[in-house]
Amino acid sequence: MPQQKDVFKIVFDQLYGPLLAYTKTLTNNHDQAKDIVQNCFISLWQKRPDLLESPSLKNFLFTSAYNSFIDLYRKNQRTNKILDELKYSMAKENIIEEDSNLDFKIKRLKLVIAQLPPKCQEILLLNKRDGIKYKEIAIRMAISEKTVESQMRIAFKKIRKEFRNEKQFFMVIINDVSKYIGE
Repeated sequence: MPQQKDVFKIVFDQLYGPLLAYTKTLTNNHDQAKDIVQNCFISLWQKRPDLLESPSLKNFLFTSAYNSFIDLYRKNQRTNKILDELKYSMAKENIIEEDSNLDFKIKRLKLVIAQLPPKCQEILLLNKRDGIKYKEIAIRMAISEKTVESQMRIAFKKIRKEFRNEKQFFMVIINDVSKYIGE
């Protein structure tokens, strides 16, 4: 009569390959499939007194593999749900923090504009808030277009100095100052 080790080896040799192939179709991951199949054979070894003589040994292994895959799938789903919730929470906190930082930066921008010389401030607001071209500003204020350009340079130099460490924000406000200083 063959020993349990010999019978187990025969079962292992005959069913390992087909069981691994089946499990790979479930997981689409070779390493996960190998782990599942290994655990199935460990379970078989632990339950060998009851199962080695059973005609349903193949069914036991394939059912064990399927159930292990389902357990792993559910665990991964829970983990993914937790990770998604964590990502969402962090993104939400980041948006709230960015909004409060944006409010602070807008207040700083308004303060810098308020500290500009009156003529410089008026020219900047006419151009960026009201959308008036340099030439029209020059005519309206009875100054040269070069003076308008010079005053705009002065304004942007002071704004740039205030936001020198925040280049990304500076580029945004340069492109759309009217959005931030409109009143």
